[in-house]
Amino acid sequence: MTVAVGRRAARAILIDDLGRLVLIKRTKPGQAPYWTAPGGGVEDTDASVEAALYRELSEELGAEATDASQVFLFSSPSDSGVAVQHFFVARLVGLDESTRSGPELSDPSRGGYDLDRVDLRGDDLASIDLKPTALKEFILANREALLIEAGAAA
Repeated sequence: MTVAVGRRAARAILIDDLGRLVLIKRTKPGQAPYWTAPGGGVEDTDASVEAALYRELSEELGAEATDASQVFLFSSPSDSGVAVQHFFVARLVGLDESTRSGPELSDPSRGGYDLDRVDLRGDDLASIDLKPTALKEFILANREALLIEAGAAA
């Protein structure tokens, strides 16, 4: 059986030096806020899914990350086949919000894309609506391993 892959995305389980997960809080008129991992679509010009991740982090957050390692894969049906999201754990090494760019930031009708940091060592993650839910479950079940992998376990 052949399955058509529609959209591919690269997203980060991005962890800073204080052991906080760097997320995007999405606010849209008429909807409850939700959180998502930073990243976005893999483009034809990207040399790899990992290259797409670094590009997206730079554009969407103004972030520089290092040591990306794919740890989770999530798929869901889409109009053009199966949408596949590749999730990498990575360590945040720099952030300059003034360099954020992209259509999501220049079109106010798309709602808010605010940076948020959630302490992985506490209970904060359990109380937010992180999408997809399977990612939230994965992070909660593996938070110590993710902190170690990102070099933030101390």
